Amino acid sequence: MSDFTTDAPILRRNTAAPRREYYAYFALIFAATIPLSLLTWALKAARRMELPEKGPIASAWSQARIITPHIFSA
Repeated sequence: MSDFTTDAPILRRNTAAPRREYYAYFALIFAATIPLSLLTWALKAARRMELPEKGPIASAWSQARIITPHIFSA
């Protein structure tokens, strides 16, 4: 009697999303959120008559950092 379990191929499941795809989505979301964050930043600056602590690029970056993982966890 032979043991066939040792000849079975090892199937590895890739649970981590590819980095290139993640960065592509991140760049797309970042580019899409820049105009909205610029508008929001300008409205806050005009309403308060002072510059907000967080700039529009930092705001867009944080939004992209929040949204992109949600896409890959779904």
